[in-house]
Amino acid sequence: MARGAIRIGVIGCGFYAQNHLHAWKDLANEGAMLAAVCDVDAGKAQTAGRSFGVPSYTDAATMMATERLDAVDIVTRHDTHRALCELAIAKRVATIVQKPFAPTWKDCAAIVEAAEKASVWLAVHENFRFQAPMRHVRRVIDSGAIGTPSWARVTFRTGFDVFRTQPYLYDEERLAIADVGIHMLDLARFFLGEVERISCETQRRNPKVRAEDTATMLLRHRGGAVSIVECTYEARRDPDPFPETLIEIEGDRGSIVVRGGSHMRVTSNGTTTEEDIGSPLLSWTSHPWHVAQEGALSACRHFLDCLHRGIPAETSGRDNLKTYALVDAAYRAAAEGRAIVPERWNESMGAIANGRGAP
Repeated sequence: MARGAIRIGVIGCGFYAQNHLHAWKDLANEGAMLAAVCDVDAGKAQTAGRSFGVPSYTDAATMMATERLDAVDIVTRHDTHRALCELAIAKRVATIVQKPFAPTWKDCAAIVEAAEKASVWLAVHENFRFQAPMRHVRRVIDSGAIGTPSWARVTFRTGFDVFRTQPYLYDEERLAIADVGIHMLDLARFFLGEVERISCETQRRNPKVRAEDTATMLLRHRGGAVSIVECTYEARRDPDPFPETLIEIEGDRGSIVVRGGSHMRVTSNGTTTEEDIGSPLLSWTSHPWHVAQEGALSACRHFLDCLHRGIPAETSGRDNLKTYALVDAAYRAAAEGRAIVPERWNESMGAIANGRGAP
């Protein structure tokens, strides 16, 4: 797509979508133009339209038929994602979709296949890997300071009341892994590479929720590294690190440890350095949400740059299938009590189910 203003329509104006709306507004000087908003709730749509000075709609098809859009950013419940993505792809509009990609692997694969068949740019707004601390961890790994990573722990443990602003989470059939564990699994891939097999134990510690609120996962990566991935909404910690991800990575030359407050300690060849790498507060962010909010802005900035340059996003639809496959495999592993090999994309046959048990 040629360098210039990218006209963006945001579909979904609820709680988390506010971060996307502010992000696109902040990126105006870099070539983003928030052109329209849409929500099935007329009140939310109109409020967002007034706040950001753009037309508002209650029907996505009407918005796309009326407005000249280069891209849409879908920030709705995941059970709506496939239909909305396919609508945008049919209009040949570049598509960004909030995680989780869709309710099932079949839905995710269908979206990717539709986009590739139509040659439409597609990305998943998987934003934790774009948070400032996580990017810094990746830079340290790439520098070779700790050598080749061979073990890691990726942790998100909080007792923060996430249900207050997202009450629908009480009734989700899949909770901790699908909602926040997906971010942790994506980070494990981001830091240590693709996964050969995964084991998982889940718990429901809060009797008010329908699904699991805690998960502990063990991953064997294809390069030989092993990682432990943890997530829970039922931790009782003081201080509570919400919404930060805590990291430990060991390599053959040293280690990286990220603790609460985004404090990083790097040990390399016997020498240890420490620094604070927290996410900056922006005009529209607030503590402690700014860690996640800054990640949303950085993800949008990355997508905008990729659209301008005409290249796939780091979290393209095809790439995110690998993260989604880990989510599915984790649930299967927990249900079947065995390690599971995640599904993989087959070039000649599209997405096929080969999530077999590990030998």
